Amino acid sequence: MMFSLADKNVIITGAGSGIGKSTAVLFAQQGATIHLVDINNAQATETAEEISKAGGQAVVHIIDVSNQEQVVTAFDKIDKIDILVNSAGISHIGKLETTAVADFDRVFNVNVKGVYNCLFAAIHNMKKNNGGVILNVSSIAALVGIQDRFAYSMTKGAVTAMTLSVARDYLADNIRCNCISPARVHTSFVDGFLAKNYPGKEKEMFDKLSKTQPIGRMAKPVEIAHLILYLCSDEAAFITGCDYPIDGGFVKLNN
Repeated sequence: MMFSLADKNVIITGAGSGIGKSTAVLFAQQGATIHLVDINNAQATETAEEISKAGGQAVVHIIDVSNQEQVVTAFDKIDKIDILVNSAGISHIGKLETTAVADFDRVFNVNVKGVYNCLFAAIHNMKKNNGGVILNVSSIAALVGIQDRFAYSMTKGAVTAMTLSVARDYLADNIRCNCISPARVHTSFVDGFLAKNYPGKEKEMFDKLSKTQPIGRMAKPVEIAHLILYLCSDEAAFITGCDYPIDGGFVKLNN
């Protein structure tokens, strides 16, 4: 079977919802044992139950990725880490002058420090076990200027830079590291954002946001998960140090 993950241990952060959840479910279908990392117990447990009902294997780890001690303690309990998917992240709406220090720190701590903490906690395990694969979820916000996304764009630029650094530093250890840069993905975050900021106009604004992608719609989380699966599979063994936009034409076709 192509893209088989049989006998592989996979850590997925942000696995309780959105891209992380879809990736966890898909990877379990491919035979992996999934370690679900999330700060939300109810959502992570729901993902684990979905995987279990389908015959897969999942273990829940309720931790805050911005806390290095929690991350290291959890990862050290996993005997072998074959794949790490850093999907946990939060957003922030605002430009430079409307981004408070507290907002900046909050987004940085999850989106940058959280990725760093997970990389730090996993890398020695992968070196000890003669290799591994890392996939970081960045964003098109790291590639183009997006209005009112100052702090968020900063963090995703850092994720892309960390990806390249790790890929270069651990070539000799048989560790591959890539990232993907999605455009808008239809997750519960989008629905919550529209309900909060555009009450009564959710459908109108959803259509407007969808059409910012030249393809005319937002991505589905599972479509992002399919690319993650390829890049983490043995079929992608020659790929490292790359960023893959998955954006419905946003970066190259918007004029």
